[in-house]
Amino acid sequence: MKKVEGAAQWVAPSAANISALSIKIKPMTHTPFLRTFSTLLLFAVITATCAPAATPQPTPDMDAALTQAVATIFAGATQTAGYVPPITETPAPTATITPDPNRTPPALPDGFSTTLLNPLDTPHTYVSDSCQALKAKWDPNNAVPGTVLMPIMFHSITKGAVTAADQINLSDFRKMMNDLHEMGFEAVTMQQAADFLYNNAKIPQRSVLLIVDDRKYREYFDKTFKNFYDDWGWKVVNAWISHPDTNQQLWDENAAIEAEGWVDHQAHGVIHNINMSDNSSDEFLKGELQGSIDAMQAHFNKTPVAIIWPGGDFGKRPTDAARQYGFKLGFTINPRGPIMYNWVPLTDGADPARPSYIPDGPIGDPLMTLPRYWDTDARAHIDTVRSIGEEATAYAEQNKAIELEYYDIVCAPTYGAIP
Repeated sequence: MKKVEGAAQWVAPSAANISALSIKIKPMTHTPFLRTFSTLLLFAVITATCAPAATPQPTPDMDAALTQAVATIFAGATQTAGYVPPITETPAPTATITPDPNRTPPALPDGFSTTLLNPLDTPHTYVSDSCQALKAKWDPNNAVPGTVLMPIMFHSITKGAVTAADQINLSDFRKMMNDLHEMGFEAVTMQQAADFLYNNAKIPQRSVLLIVDDRKYREYFDKTFKNFYDDWGWKVVNAWISHPDTNQQLWDENAAIEAEGWVDHQAHGVIHNINMSDNSSDEFLKGELQGSIDAMQAHFNKTPVAIIWPGGDFGKRPTDAARQYGFKLGFTINPRGPIMYNWVPLTDGADPARPSYIPDGPIGDPLMTLPRYWDTDARAHIDTVRSIGEEATAYAEQNKAIELEYYDIVCAPTYGAIP
């Protein structure tokens, strides 16, 4: 066969070459087309050679007959072969889970609580959708149940005598850091904390968030926290005041350690010494919150995810404003206890024994009123935090089968199976 401009053109074989043509075709006669071709070819030969002898006929031209037969067959075959029906794939059906009406979901157990906290500091949840909370809790790719986060507040670390309530001696500070390490804690950044609290993203099962309040020169961090970063990879958070009087050296030194990746600057207000409260004007709240964002974007090339409330003051309007400006977390100075996914200890009413700590429960936004331990007594609470985590782990395992059965019946049809 010779091809001319993409079309098939056949040259008729001579009678002497019919056998050769048959040999070439034979290996392919399993196809429907070639079976048809062979039948018609045989019919053409028989018709041409076996005509009645009553009337003398011209000697048939075998080459011409074969040429005509082959041309006729291949003309039809070419038309048929030129049409390729479209391939239509039937989409695979989406897997759906149909609730079994014969299965009754079990009652979910009460949330975890502990006697290791002050009786007035009670756990508050912030994920209202139980299906969402259960899926995040039991997803094997997430933090395991009982993962605890211990935020600690630092103000002043001194080599000399302690002269203020917010000071800690350098030696005591190092003992506390070593105790945390020996107890299996690891330091995390603010973004890691946010991912954990919102999505139960995986963090070390015992985590600590080290938060240094106020502006510090680089020397402060080099002499206190740098060796823990070098030895253990522990990063530290700096609650940064973006005050207009900040000198260029302070900006430059803190921009450098931010760029080095071991100091994580977050917002601590602008004017700072005037606390935000429900009595603050909208303009002042914007200046403290959006002003912090603008300054940190300009100097540190980052957008803070947390506001560490200046002076420990806060209120409903400040927390709502912080949400408006995009903050994900807010921290008080109230040392209520450690925090876990969907579990934040807060106080709903005034506490006569601790009158300086503003009740945080009534705000109704646990993630914007997160507690912090004070560095001066955090060391005494490390084992308590560890114990709370272990209690929470045991409680979760005790109720795992019930929660998974509930999820399978109630939640899976909408939220999908847990991986």
